[in-house]
Amino acid sequence: MMWSNTVAFFRGHWQLFVLMSLIVVLWSTPVMVPLKITVVLLHELSHGVVGVATGGSIESLTISPQQGGQVMLRGGSRFWTLTAGYLGSLLIGMGVFFAALRSTLDRAVVAGMGLLFLAVAALYVRDAFALFFCVGVAVLLLAMARWLDHRINDVVLRVIGLTSMIYVPFDIFSDTIARSHLQSDAWMLADEFGGTTMLWGGLWLVLSLLAIGASLRYGLGASSNIAFSPASKAD
Repeated sequence: MMWSNTVAFFRGHWQLFVLMSLIVVLWSTPVMVPLKITVVLLHELSHGVVGVATGGSIESLTISPQQGGQVMLRGGSRFWTLTAGYLGSLLIGMGVFFAALRSTLDRAVVAGMGLLFLAVAALYVRDAFALFFCVGVAVLLLAMARWLDHRINDVVLRVIGLTSMIYVPFDIFSDTIARSHLQSDAWMLADEFGGTTMLWGGLWLVLSLLAIGASLRYGLGASSNIAFSPASKAD
């Protein structure tokens, strides 16, 4: 019985297994760098959104080729804005992933992300690399949404979502546990509110893994495979 359930699960989600395997195999190659920087951009946007939601304003936002980033805020809740980076980018990634799996809005979501990145570039980005990256990714996403088949847009969303779901816990562990001396979000939180970098990082790591596990357990359904037939979903 267990074997038959395992086989059925694999058959229902074999495309995701292939996609995840490709991401893992290519993880340390230049191919993944733009995707990783995109997740960093989502990380900084999460800081900014929570800062605005708690009464602050965004002064500027930047990202770097070394997969670093920074958002300058005026006002807002320091505790929640520091907490929002890793967990917020993970929630956005999961939202993008399940929008692909469970909706027919693939092209709309891709276009929405493109417009969001354009708005961020216009309003908050000041340095050349971040501006080039945000505008370049935005134009690419808008072009995909406009001219490519909805199934291609579906795959793009899955790749972005899965990359975030892999990158965030890995980054939490690397920045707050393996290298707890770095001045990460967790380091600043510990410095300003007490505890230790590893305490906050460990808490975020547990929460991120629980969120990923629960979402996959209850959100995948019987099948997540994309149908490549004329009757497949359209948006």
